Amino acid sequence: MNKRTSGFEHSTASIAEKKVTWLELFYDLLFVAAVSKAGHVLLHVEAGTIPLEYLSKFILIFVPIWWAWVGQSLFVNRFGQDIFSHRIFLILQLFFVLIMTASLSVNFDQYYMPFLTGYVGLRAMTAIQYLTVNKNEAADRKSTARYLGSRFWIGLVISALSLFFDSWIRYVVLYAGITIDILLPLIGRRYLVKSPINTHHLLERFSLFTLILLGESVVSILAVLQSSQWTWQSILFALLTFLLIIAMWWQYFDNVEKKVDKSIETAGQTIIYGHLFIYVSLSMIAASIQLLFLDQLNYTFMVCFIFGSVLLYFFSTSLVFHKYRSLQQRLGIFHLALLLGLLGVFFAVDLLFLVPNYLIIGEMMLFFVVYAKLTT
Repeated sequence: MNKRTSGFEHSTASIAEKKVTWLELFYDLLFVAAVSKAGHVLLHVEAGTIPLEYLSKFILIFVPIWWAWVGQSLFVNRFGQDIFSHRIFLILQLFFVLIMTASLSVNFDQYYMPFLTGYVGLRAMTAIQYLTVNKNEAADRKSTARYLGSRFWIGLVISALSLFFDSWIRYVVLYAGITIDILLPLIGRRYLVKSPINTHHLLERFSLFTLILLGESVVSILAVLQSSQWTWQSILFALLTFLLIIAMWWQYFDNVEKKVDKSIETAGQTIIYGHLFIYVSLSMIAASIQLLFLDQLNYTFMVCFIFGSVLLYFFSTSLVFHKYRSLQQRLGIFHLALLLGLLGVFFAVDLLFLVPNYLIIGEMMLFFVVYAKLTT
């Protein structure tokens, strides 16, 4: 009995002390380029708008990047160890990340084969890892590893079958496989809840990826300063944008660090899938900064695009953090009404009047300052 208790305590301590490794950080570094290439798709402007074609291609490029990164991060979270064999698997995946990143382009046909090779290679490595650790696990953890290791091949095989089709059918098959791959953890939730994620480690991983995307907004500030004469308007725009990014950082990371309960044991699916929308909105906000300053978009489209980006970020962060905050610290109806009301007033004013770009970015900054204050 004492031995079992001691073993349980040791296991619990190991889970609690799980930290992000240096190799994981290096793995993230390679995704910086992938995220940057995906975000640049939103900078394609035609006739004062971002065409639906490019908005769609942004999503089609971004989602596989996100899911490839999520897949490996979740394996490491549940089963990963800083040992030789796991390092080799991760290093092999780095090679496939490079192939996939190099293939990211709005010209899908030209880079189809390297993209498919990179994505399928990444996901296959993760599936093999699950099947490998399955042999050494027991009880619920064994069921989880077996379920994920075997079921992920369904999506992989479907995506690989796209090789046998041409034209648009090829992409329907490819993304049907990716969609199934993404939905499988939701379908198998009954297995995953019995082997809960390490909330502290998972939040740390997703926070690091959030930091990468906030970095894209910093790059947008540099692009603004380098693309114009240094007038008081451009300097003010850059200053307000910088304060906007600081407010966003403050709101997100103060919540992660101080306000969420990292001891909660769940399947982590609110964190995982909710962050897809956080990441998409951050990419849209980063693109909005450049497009707003360069004045390449139709004014109404620009206002709708940037407010839509902020609204998506607000709803997705509220959803993700709500479940993991204590009841006393959750946003109430009053807070939601206040924040939505503030955003609604700014939106209405900007539609009714032609507002300078630095005032629009100032409104966004003020909204995030209030959001940060209310939530942290």
